Order: sequence, then structure tokens, then C-alpha cells
Amino acid sequence: MKMDYSLLTVIICVFTLGGCSARVVKVSPGPLIRVEGQPVSIRCEVSEYSGPREQDFEWMMSREASATKLKIISTFDATYSQPAFSKRVASGDISVVRLSDNEMDLKIAEVKALDAGLYRCQTPSTDSVMSGNYEAQVQLIVIPNTLSVTPQTPPPEVPEGSDITLSCSVTRTLTQPTYLSVTWSLKNGATSEEVLTFGPQGGVVTGPKFTRRYTDGGIRLVPGKNGQFDLVISRVTTSDGGTYECNGTEWTHESGGKWIKIVENTKEMGTVKVIPTGQSLSVKATSPSTPPLLSPGDTLTLLCSVAADNLQALALEVTWLAGDRDLVTMERSGVVVANVSASGAQGTRGETSLERTGGGEFRLGVRGVSMEDGGEYTCRVRAFIEKGGKSAGGGGRWHMAAEKSSSPVMVKVSQIKPSYTLTLEPAVNPQVTAEPTELACHVTNITHVPLGGRLGVTWEHTALPGGGADAKTSHHIGSLDGSGNLLPGSMYSDRLKGGAMSLTRVQPNTFKLRILRTQEIDMGQYSCTVSAWSTSSQGDMLKLTEHKSSPVTVRWDTKRPTLNVVAKRVREASVGGATFEMSCTVTTENLGEAGYSVLIQSQESLEGNVRTIMTLSPDNVVQHGGATDPNRRDSLVLTKSGPAEFRFRLAGVQLSDRGFYWCDITAWTKQQPGQTWTKATSAESNKARIDFQENGPSFTIAIQSDDTSVYPSRTAKMECSLSVSGSSPKTGATQDDLAYEVRWFFTRLRGGQTTTQVASVDRFGIVKTEERNSSSEVAIERTDTNTYLMNIFGTQDGDSGEYYCVATPWYLSAATGAWTQAGELTSSRIFLTVQFAVWDSLQLPLLYGASASLGVGLFSLVLGLVCAHCCCRNTTHTPRSRNKLMDLEMD
Repeated sequence: MKMDYSLLTVIICVFTLGGCSARVVKVSPGPLIRVEGQPVSIRCEVSEYSGPREQDFEWMMSREASATKLKIISTFDATYSQPAFSKRVASGDISVVRLSDNEMDLKIAEVKALDAGLYRCQTPSTDSVMSGNYEAQVQLIVIPNTLSVTPQTPPPEVPEGSDITLSCSVTRTLTQPTYLSVTWSLKNGATSEEVLTFGPQGGVVTGPKFTRRYTDGGIRLVPGKNGQFDLVISRVTTSDGGTYECNGTEWTHESGGKWIKIVENTKEMGTVKVIPTGQSLSVKATSPSTPPLLSPGDTLTLLCSVAADNLQALALEVTWLAGDRDLVTMERSGVVVANVSASGAQGTRGETSLERTGGGEFRLGVRGVSMEDGGEYTCRVRAFIEKGGKSAGGGGRWHMAAEKSSSPVMVKVSQIKPSYTLTLEPAVNPQVTAEPTELACHVTNITHVPLGGRLGVTWEHTALPGGGADAKTSHHIGSLDGSGNLLPGSMYSDRLKGGAMSLTRVQPNTFKLRILRTQEIDMGQYSCTVSAWSTSSQGDMLKLTEHKSSPVTVRWDTKRPTLNVVAKRVREASVGGATFEMSCTVTTENLGEAGYSVLIQSQESLEGNVRTIMTLSPDNVVQHGGATDPNRRDSLVLTKSGPAEFRFRLAGVQLSDRGFYWCDITAWTKQQPGQTWTKATSAESNKARIDFQENGPSFTIAIQSDDTSVYPSRTAKMECSLSVSGSSPKTGATQDDLAYEVRWFFTRLRGGQTTTQVASVDRFGIVKTEERNSSSEVAIERTDTNTYLMNIFGTQDGDSGEYYCVATPWYLSAATGAWTQAGELTSSRIFLTVQFAVWDSLQLPLLYGASASLGVGLFSLVLGLVCAHCCCRNTTHTPRSRNKLMDLEMD
């Protein structure tokens, strides 16, 4: 039993201890190395405790491990501090700051050498069971402040693009393992930005604005001996100006890998002002001769002198400008680029040169100058500074520091202007409208024209006085420039492009203006202006001078054009079927080259209506008039038989062709090829008559119908018969010697004027029926030589009305053997009535009604019999009781 009790006790203890937490007190890892006079903070933290959440702390210290512990401060006992610390606690030099319920800091505002020792943090127990540790200690080492920062004052002013060196010495007496760092800062006004920090363990950290420059080598750190550090900033810009500061910091590296700053010292190095390049940059353009006076073909030489502080640090881009146009540029890399001329043509290689003759000397050379090369020349300089350092290998970034231009240098190129004499004379003078005109402009006594020079010409025209509102205005016809290019004036552009006018150079010194067909608007004064041209150094044409000739007047007596037309019979048509031919000859006055349009017209009598038979356009296009029978167009011919003669031929004349025939001719002109025709004048010829007599047969026409009243859906028949009397159309005439064109017409009202063609048959037997609203059908048949029958099948009410026929006879002429058309014949009228059949209309409805009534009656009778037989049979029933009250109750 005893052994069992002991085992149970052990098990309970194990479980009890395993389930309880053990208090843990921790302080800052040490040893802590601090500098005398600097603030010190020692943190204490308790965990894994029980009891209240907020814990109390007590601080004690001993200068040695075996020395007496001195009470410093407590969080719950205000009288805890011993006299050695009570005054410092009361003054706040020593204090505690609670960070949380279980964490606090012991702070010493200015640590003293006597404060070095072992510091112990103790927590009073609030646990139900004593377990864990209740105190922890750390060693505090206090070293004297031996940090020294000694900067060197930089130069107060440096030119932009040069280098500055910022030297600073940071030292301390090494008594404990501490480390140093040095930081350079740039201060501009109220803002300060860090340039570079070196340390505490050899690393380099740059400010955000200086990282790229440090990477490019523009900022370099040069460590020296005995704590000397040099920071070199290359190619400074105006943004590098300001007050520089040097900061020295002493660090300690505590266990846990944490760097602690224990003391620092900042000293102002001095203020640096960066002089902008623009303040010292100067550009001057000079010439060996003042002012430069050259002759064409000479060489122009100009010098550009550039001066600036720290010129060797600048990359220069030099450009010479002629007026406002870039002439040639030397880039900062030394490459020379010749710029495009103002006219867009590239200058000849080697004519313009630019070279660097010294550190800041640039020489411009222009060989073979011309008049165009005169004017103002300016030297423009752009200074660039490389942001990268000297070690960047030329691959750094550039920015333009300044740009300046020199005062202009005036260059004069003198040349004697060419001299010559002009003579304008008419080579061809028109006498009437539409004749050609030719003017020649001769250039003589030519002197002082440069080698390779050329001549150009400009033609102008001024209308005669009284010729209109613009009589005094000079109009530009066109010009030939020095390169021979034609430049037409706006008013004459179409005529020059179309070839109606031309400007040519027939000899080196002779120019001609030619008008192919001179019009009245072309009369007036003409003048030529000749200009002398030379080739510039860039290959462009340059006008040197120009002279204008005396005017020459072009005019003639204007007469209205006249036209006379004479018609002659070439072949006479004396009988039907013969051929009639007529010629029309045209004679003109005051009319040059022209085209003619011809109208062949006719009328039956001198008072009759005029009909147009055929037309011929000025472009020889033939068209038939509206009076021409389409079936006879092959018999009509109209041709141009000579320059001013036209012939009309009509084959197979008929009686309907008799009448008067003549030509109506119009003359048309063109100002230039390709333009539309313009009407000049017109005239009619005398009249030629076709008149012949032929005693042919006479015809009559009649229409009849066997029944003029029919019922609907029946067939109505109408017969149109023709009869022949008089002389026979041809001896031994047969059915083939006669033919008729027959047409039937219809009107709904008796004697109505609005008629509709129903059907027709031509003389070749081709039948044509017209579209009708009625559902009936129409057919035509020829029963014999002179009789035609029209059948209307399935007549309807809409077919009621008046009908008549019209016939045109054709017969074979005995005299000519040609078919001849006789006069048109119109028959009398007959009225067709489509009756309304009442009995026929009622038969079917009455039959349907009677059948329906009989069927309904029989059905009703049968239904009544069935119902009576099934529902009204006799049945046996009990007689009603005489006791009425009982019967009612039962009911």
C-alpha cells in the first residue's frame, strides 16, 4: 500500500508541474556599450506568468558581480530608490516607461561613467506556484565620448561642369568594439537630402536623387588614412549648389545582429555656389575682312570663338546659320552635318565646310559663293555637360547647360546684273476671227550673264480700251522659268494644256507665243518679260534680273460671219417608188474653220406643219427625226459629200412623201481642240418639191355585226370589210398585191371621244392585242383578201360600247413595182350591248333555295315523328287520392 501511495504522489506532481506555466523575465541582450552623456534605454519583459495582467518591475544595479545591489526604481513602491538614485529619479534623469502590461523600459537621460555595471530587472511574484525565473540582468558598459568630426571647407564657387571634393575626418578612441560611419548631406533652404553614407561596416548607401549618378561614376568615395574620407562629385550642375554637411556616427553591434547608434556628430562643411555655364559662355563670330565683300565664285571664311569657365568640361555643338536657315553643324561628337537648303535641295558636297582649329575656335568655309550666299551669318553654340562621371566611358547622360548665339556678321556678294535688249514683233497677224496669231520675242545685246546662266520669259495680255471692265488689267498668260518649266496663268491654263495656245523657246535667245485660233477676246496688247537666271551653290535657280518689252497690239476688223445654203435636185422622183436625191451646198463669209450640223426638213404644203426627217451633227452623227417611219429608215440617207456639201436621198417615194424639202444648216466653231462646239450662224436653203401623180385604186371600209346584243359569256363578232374600186393596182392583181393595216377601237359611251385601241393586225399579218380590264378575250382573223373578223369571246358587261375599225391599204404600184401606201380609212361605229339575263341569273339560286327548303321540311317531319313515338307512349299509374291534404303532403 505504501508503494502505491508514493507512485500516485509522483504522478500527481508530474501532472501538476506539467500543467503549470513557468515565469520568464528577459532584459535587453548585452553587454550594452553606451557613450557617456548619451541616453540609455534597457528593456525588461515578463511572460508565462499568472495572476494580474499588469505586472510590476523593480530595477537594481551593482558595479561588480559581488558588489552590493543598489535599488534604482520600482513601478509600485515610490520609496524604493536608494539615496544614490533618488535625486536622479526625482529629476527625471532616471525613469521607467511602461510599454505594455508586461513590458517596460528603464531610461537614463544622460548616462555617466559611474552608471556602468550589472543591471537587474526583478518582478514580484503573483503566481500561485513558484516556478521559472523572476529576475534577469544585463551588463552596461559606459565609454567616454571620443567621436571627432573635422571637415574641410570646400571652395565657395565652382563653375558648372567641374569637380568638387568634400573632405571629412571622422575618428574616435577605440576602447570597446565600436564602429564608425560618415554621411554627406546637401542642404538647400529648409530641405536637406542625403548624398552618400559610408559604414558602419563598409557599405555605401546613396540618397534617392544621387543613386543614378553614383552608379554612372559621377559620385566617388575615396577613403583615406587616419579617418580621412573624400567625396568627389564630378560634372557639377546648378542643382549641386548649397550647404554641405558631414555627419560622423559611432555604432555598436549587439547580440542578435542589431546595429545601435550610440553617438553622432554633425558639422557644416560650407556653402558651394555653382556658377551656371550661361554666365561665362561667350560666342563671337568674326571675319578676316570687315565687312566681308566677295564676288561670285570666291570663298567665304568666318571664325566662331567660344569661351567659358572650365571649357574643357563642356561638349560643344556649333551651328552656322545663314539668315534663319541652318547651314552646317558640328555635333558634340565632332561629326559635321551639312543641312538641307531652304529650297529642299542638298548642297553640293565639299562646298560648305566646318572645322575646329582650337579648343574654342571653329572655322566656316563656303567655296564658290553666289548672290544667294549674301546676308547675315550667325554662330550658335550649345554647351552640354555629361551627367555621368569620368569613369562612365563616354556613355553617360548629357544635358544642355547653355545656348548662345553670336552677333550676326553681314556678308555681301556683289555682282553686275546681266544686260540685254528685247524686241517683240508679230510673226503671224490675224485678219479675221479664228486665224492663228504668232508673236516672237527676241533677246539681243546680252552681257554679264554668268557662266551657266539661263533666260526665262513671261507673257502678258491687256485688253483693248472699251473691251470690258478689265480693259486696263494685265493678265498673266504663262511663263517659262530658268529651268524651262511651263507655268500657265489661271485664265489661260486650259488653253495652254489643251494646245490652243503654246509658249516655246525656238532659239537660245528667241521665245514665241502662238494662238491656234484667235478669238475676239484675244485682241489687245501683248508684252514679254525676259528674266536672267543663274545656278546657286545649292543647285537652285536664282533670278538675277528681268526686263520688259514694249507692247505689241493685235487687232482686226470684226465682221459677223454669214452663211448661204443652196439646195439642188440631183435625182427627180416623177412616179411613186422612184428615188429622190437633193444636195445642199454651203458658202461662208468671215468664218474660218467650222463644223456644220444639217437638218432635213419637209412640209406637205407651204402652210403645213414642218417635219424633221433627218439630222447630221458637226461630229457626223446621223439621227432620224420624229416624222420618220421606222420601217422606211433604210430608205433614207444623209451624208457629207464634200467640205461644204451635203446630200439627202429618199428611195421608194410614196404619195405620202409628196411635199417640200430643204436643208437647215448651222455653222459651229471651237476655240481649241477638245472643247465643246459654239454656234456661229445658221441659214435655210431653198425648198425642193416632190410632186407626182399616180391614178391608183380607191378603197372603202365598212363594219358590221350579225348580232349587236349578246348575253354575258357569249361570243360577239364584228366584221371589217374593205372594197377596191377604180383602176386595178396591178394588171392581174392577186391577193399578194394588196395588204392592209387594220386597227379596232372601242369607247364605252355612244359618240364618246375617249377611245381605246383593242387590237391590231399589220400588213404582214402580225396580230397584237392590248391589255384590257375585262376578262373576255379578243381574236382577229382574215377571212379573205379584203375582210377581217374580230371575235370577243366570253363577253362581259365591260365590253358594252361603240366599236369601229381603221385601215391603211398598201398596194403594189404598177408603174414602179414598189409598195405604195394609200390613205387611212375609218369605218362607221356600231354599239355592242351585253344584256343582263335575269332568268339565267335566278335559276341556280332558286334551285338551291327550293332544295334547301324541302330538305329542312323533311328533316323536321322525321324528327317530330321520332320524338312523338319515343316520349308520348301510355303508362299505368295510380290515381290521385281524393284526400287532397294528404296528396299535398306527399307531394
